[in-house]
Amino acid sequence: MAKTIMVQGTSSNVGKSILTAALCRIFLQDGYRVAPFKAQNMALNSFVTPAGGEMGRAQVVQAEACRIDPDVIMNPVLLKPTQQASSQIVVLGKPIGNLSATHYHNSYKDKAWEVITQSLEKLMADFQVLVIEGAGSPAEVNLKANDVVNMRVAREVNSPVLLVADIDRGGALASIVGTLELLEPEERALIKGLIINKFRGDLNLLKPALDFLEEKTGKPVVGVIPYFSDIKIPEEDSVVIETINTSYQDKAKLDIAVINLPHIANFTDFDALADEIDVKLRFVKKGISLGNPDLIIIPGSKNTIADMLYLESSNLSRQIKDLALLHNTPVIGICGGYQILGRKMNDPYQIESDLGECRGLGLLPIETEFLTEKVTSQVKGQVIVNNGLLTGCQGLNIEGYEIHMGRTEIIEKIKTPFVLIERGGNKIQVADGAISSNGLILGTYLHGIFDNDLLRRQILNNIRISKGWKPIQSPTVNTKFEREKAFNNLAELVRKNINLPYLYEIMGLR
Repeated sequence: MAKTIMVQGTSSNVGKSILTAALCRIFLQDGYRVAPFKAQNMALNSFVTPAGGEMGRAQVVQAEACRIDPDVIMNPVLLKPTQQASSQIVVLGKPIGNLSATHYHNSYKDKAWEVITQSLEKLMADFQVLVIEGAGSPAEVNLKANDVVNMRVAREVNSPVLLVADIDRGGALASIVGTLELLEPEERALIKGLIINKFRGDLNLLKPALDFLEEKTGKPVVGVIPYFSDIKIPEEDSVVIETINTSYQDKAKLDIAVINLPHIANFTDFDALADEIDVKLRFVKKGISLGNPDLIIIPGSKNTIADMLYLESSNLSRQIKDLALLHNTPVIGICGGYQILGRKMNDPYQIESDLGECRGLGLLPIETEFLTEKVTSQVKGQVIVNNGLLTGCQGLNIEGYEIHMGRTEIIEKIKTPFVLIERGGNKIQVADGAISSNGLILGTYLHGIFDNDLLRRQILNNIRISKGWKPIQSPTVNTKFEREKAFNNLAELVRKNINLPYLYEIMGLR
């Protein structure tokens, strides 16, 4: 039976997911079979497992830290917000429908808890160590009656809990003390240690605060984790986009503008691009100038129609069309972004809205119909065209994953850029995407397309050549190597700044 440790936070975005990944790698390095777990995740940043199940991206990253394949039992319940107070409910990797928060809590919570405990039981039996992540804060009194992810999980497996606060945002001491005060006595007893995360400065100056915390709460401070920006681990929450400098541009680098849609999904599709030495990646939303970028990317969306209406109301649609049609600025659309590039989106089953249909940007002669069945699969394919953005790419092998509920048809003669040759381990021959006659407007359903190193580099080189710049001859980023190095660097940083022997003691590990 696995030993457990649980990471909870005083609020969202305090660094729980990254610290969980760090602990996963540390226990792996120390010789244990380790797995991550998060009972319920609310995120639009998801991934597809080899078995075709959808789960939160954070637990996929944590599984990578454990060097194991992701499994939906590591995140048995995933909530994907679609509208205000409504989410698509994904259980064990498959969507069961859209429910309001009230309906979910009143009618589905008990079923969700049954799935959660079954998943926990299997992981506990199969691994030696389970690193469990909570969600938000355990002290939200209005949510505690429906809790299936924080203290209820800790009590279920009698797990020691580490409470994490983000000192960079301010108010860390008050948030720790307040959180503990709002917990029930039996819940407070499960908190075995405090962690101060994202600390900048001289630790000696912080020591009086640490002494105060220990005296006030009776809980030991087991770690002070320094703020870092040089270790690249994929983030879970799109709130991180707001921290990116969107105005600064480097004239020596390619300017790539990603449209920051209100319902943006899988924003980590662009992490590999951001890591390239000749790229400045920025996220653009209403009120921020699109400017004159070298490439525009329209990302995935959980509500494509609502996001298309946002583009219209914010005038971003006009800017995108003017740049594409009048200045030959390349545009790439991924998944929902691919649908937005088309002429029309039909929603006969009112999956996304009650409008029935919505015009797209009209940059590709395609139409999309939203269907009730969701496609979730890992795929392999090849590039089958040789022009525009994909000049020199023909014949390249690619990998990615699909998460969509739409079927897109080409309504005029136009080429498809990719052919899928494997889906979920099965051999297929299926066309994917559409590309304009000049090769500068490209759409695809494939998430993770930029994680293909050779393809990513060649697309960037084609843009460089169009600007009169010399191409870079080989990929400057090996995504798999860089991810592995990042996990090891993260583990080393946390090891140096956490009381690991104490963690082993409270977990009952040798």
